Amino acid sequence: MTGSRMSKITPVILSGGFGSRLWPLSRKERPKQFLPIFQGQTLFQKTCERVSSDRFGAPLVISNQDHRFLIGEQMSEMGMEPQAIVLEPCGRNTAAPAALAALMALENDEDAVVLLLPSDHLIADTKEFLCAVDAALVSASAGQIVTFGIEPDEPNTGYGYIKLHVGTEPVRSVEAFVEKPDLATAEAFLADGNYLWNAGIFMYSAAIMRDAFLKHAPDIWDQIVKAYASARRDLDFLRLDEEAFAKIRNISFDYAIMENQSNVACVPTDPGWSDLGAWPTIWETMPKNDEGNSALGEAIFEQSKNCLVYSEDALVSVVGLEGVMVINTKDALLVAAKDKAQHVKQVVEQLEKAGRPETVQHRRVYRPWGWSERITEGDRFRVQSMQIEPGKGLTLQRHIHRAEHWVVVSGTLEATIDGREELISENQSVFVPLGARHKLQNPGRIPVRMIEVQSGAYIGEDDIQRD
Repeated sequence: MTGSRMSKITPVILSGGFGSRLWPLSRKERPKQFLPIFQGQTLFQKTCERVSSDRFGAPLVISNQDHRFLIGEQMSEMGMEPQAIVLEPCGRNTAAPAALAALMALENDEDAVVLLLPSDHLIADTKEFLCAVDAALVSASAGQIVTFGIEPDEPNTGYGYIKLHVGTEPVRSVEAFVEKPDLATAEAFLADGNYLWNAGIFMYSAAIMRDAFLKHAPDIWDQIVKAYASARRDLDFLRLDEEAFAKIRNISFDYAIMENQSNVACVPTDPGWSDLGAWPTIWETMPKNDEGNSALGEAIFEQSKNCLVYSEDALVSVVGLEGVMVINTKDALLVAAKDKAQHVKQVVEQLEKAGRPETVQHRRVYRPWGWSERITEGDRFRVQSMQIEPGKGLTLQRHIHRAEHWVVVSGTLEATIDGREELISENQSVFVPLGARHKLQNPGRIPVRMIEVQSGAYIGEDDIQRD
């Protein structure tokens, strides 16, 4: 490993998951890591920013295909160029991406060191985190697989734990990985002092990780090699082979590798970490008034304590309550006791069984060209706001059952209707008759904002024919 100290660390960002306990804000098409609730930044962007110093190379992002455009858009906003955005055709837990990270890093550098980290965790103290990275790099370069352990400040039953061998070194050997405990066990762990929370962050030599998979999970390594070898380019993305990837065992990195390896170490750290797994952890990170109340959006608290309000579009008043969460989005409202926050997941399960769209998408839906947001709809009509980004547009299409009216609010829209091109400027409108072939393009340098009115016998999203 003579060259690893000279090489830059390869950061690999895992961006899967739904975050169902943060419903109704977190949804499948726009989960918690892509929500701009931290001074306009998302957790995904904060993770990218954390690995943007000179010690790191360009990040490799591994995601499911549903979020590919969100990733590209949010990295572009930061001016960051990824090494690659790799799309998993289906979910296979964390062992598969850990193997893929090693495989891709080895392509560029036989001495590569990988930092594998989730995209949906909050780390308040970046300086402390980078100190832990530097300590881990020494051990990873020497051939150890290093995990990051968070020094606990409470007997939390929602995290897995790492038991360390007694010592005071900056990187300590691991005795065992422990599943999420009950309260009494967690209290004993806290009193013991040698148990840390498992943050799911790892650093390792790509070559050492290849050897670990070949020893403990050769089937996973072989299938990852096949899925990667048959991958195909799609715009700015790399799509893994669906058939080969689907055959990979659905198993976590901890189970497949970490619990079977002997060269595992841990760097204890306290960087203000949280996995933001439920609404109370959001409340804990936020500024509070003298009564412990926090708000994102407009809120009034009267004779209330330790409450949380999130509201997108309405003033929320909380009177005479304690330990209550009010989460208001444009199409769903959650009111819950903070100590029952884990049960939000069961609400989501009920909604999914009923086929409700509120678990999948918000009213604002993001597309490769920008976004659309439903304003209102009724029998035979729908009204929505749209934004088309500069240089982007909607491809040629037509509708069999509906007509459309477009009103430009700002910017300049290039509309093509049955072969006739027209520039539509602010405060102008155009009508698209039923059945007309049409496409939209933003030829300018600023976003186009417009209102679309759809009317007709059927306005479902599947009433579309592309040419």
